[in-house]
Amino acid sequence: MLNLQLGIRYTVGKISQEPRHEIGSSDFGPQACVELRFPRSGSRLTPCHESVDFRWKDYCPKVFRHLREMFKIDTADYMLSICGNDALRELASPGKSGSVFFLSHDDRYIIKTLRKSEVKVLLGMLPSYYHHVQMYENMLITKFFGVHRVKPFGGRKVRFVVMGNMLCTDLHIHRRYDLKGSLQGRWTDNGEIDENTTLKDLDLKYVFQLEPSWREALLKQLVCDCRLLESQGIMDYSVLLGLHFRAPQHSATLSPELSTVPTNLTHSSCVTYANEQEMGCSHRGLVLVPRQPGNETSTPGLHVRGSPLRAPAGGDGEVDLLLPGTARRLQIQLGVNMPARADRRFDENDACREDKVLEEVHDVVLYLGIIDILQAYGVTKRIEHAYKSLHYDPLSISAVGPKVYAKRFQEFVSSIFPPTTNQTN
Repeated sequence: MLNLQLGIRYTVGKISQEPRHEIGSSDFGPQACVELRFPRSGSRLTPCHESVDFRWKDYCPKVFRHLREMFKIDTADYMLSICGNDALRELASPGKSGSVFFLSHDDRYIIKTLRKSEVKVLLGMLPSYYHHVQMYENMLITKFFGVHRVKPFGGRKVRFVVMGNMLCTDLHIHRRYDLKGSLQGRWTDNGEIDENTTLKDLDLKYVFQLEPSWREALLKQLVCDCRLLESQGIMDYSVLLGLHFRAPQHSATLSPELSTVPTNLTHSSCVTYANEQEMGCSHRGLVLVPRQPGNETSTPGLHVRGSPLRAPAGGDGEVDLLLPGTARRLQIQLGVNMPARADRRFDENDACREDKVLEEVHDVVLYLGIIDILQAYGVTKRIEHAYKSLHYDPLSISAVGPKVYAKRFQEFVSSIFPPTTNQTN
């Protein structure tokens, strides 16, 4: 951690002082890197430090400087978050990759160790990724801010990527899901499930009703993002979905009875103006209010560039999410602070229980984005596909080609965000 912080503090700080220039082809690729030696005693270029001697490599620093600027990342804040006096926190790995994860003290950034093959994929797709960021300000794909390598004297090379934390919010995330759209093996092992458990496709028991124009924008952006990943031969990516349930009791028990709202309401009819709340009508968990530019209580999500979303509740203007019982207003953007209605899906066993309400609805705030986008459909994945196809339905396994994967992925996401009744009609 110390080596990483020293390297980022030096190279990010140095390049931010250089004159800004347009990005060209020579700024991409493994040859576009900065290498430095950090001796413990310091040097003409580097400070002294308490770690062992190490070598530092910064990949495509000029490109990532531009990306950070496009993502509206302030250089001083970035270095303070990662390189300040507060140490990075190591997280338990949520997957099977064996990667090590660190979280910045303010939860804004995730630092993940990468395999050499993943760095190769990222550098190979970086020109297309950079162009995609320029084209789509509301993209849902992971936001990358830097790729680095540390090699301690006598030790092995360790590669890192710095990413935005998609679930960075002041709201409590009660449930989180890693969703691929495949079924084989996609459930969480039995055991105690809490808010820190990352659930999978077969664990998801909800579909989500969004404002129709938001659903259209979400699925349209998903198509564009999947098109990029398909063009780069990428598969095995996921939607990271975080849910904040508005009922206070939900954080402790996830009790359906305590957090249910009438099932005959459409999402738009669950939305009211702030003055209704002021009159004491606080039984509804989500309130949209017309956005007031410059209002200090309206805060956008971190790393988000796009325009605030619009809704009929705001006269088809930009709207904020008002949290009932508080004065807090959250700026709603694609994938960030998105209010929705969560309808629980019951299976046959649930439907047979007389004590179970057959419809269960919750007010939720959604956070979502596309993660794990560095797996190419190479030889290993092709062998995995061939082997598993002999034992399982080929369409149910995760290891499929990029074209099939993108199509299945989009269909799955569309199914968990179904059209509302008036859209269907």
